[in-house]
Amino acid sequence: MTTDVNKDKLVADLKVVVADAEELLRATASQAGEKVAVARERIQASLATAKVKLGEAERALLEKTKEAARATDDYVRENPWQAVGIAAVAGLVLGILISRR
Repeated sequence: MTTDVNKDKLVADLKVVVADAEELLRATASQAGEKVAVARERIQASLATAKVKLGEAERALLEKTKEAARATDDYVRENPWQAVGIAAVAGLVLGILISRR
């Protein structure tokens, strides 16, 4: 569960980095010079690679989420009374925690 949260956070952080880098490229579009041109090309190549990896990470995360949902659905279908019991206990615990505030 925590790895999925970490992956979600990583994907969100990468999206922010890509957006910031694209904004930086747009802001420096009017700059001239050989060093600036080389840096811009290198950043554009890195951005392209990051976008591909970000897409792959999102697809992998989505697939893992679908697998977890399928496994949960299968478990509930095979063990309906256990699932009801677990849900009841979870609801009781949440109710106790909320009422303590």
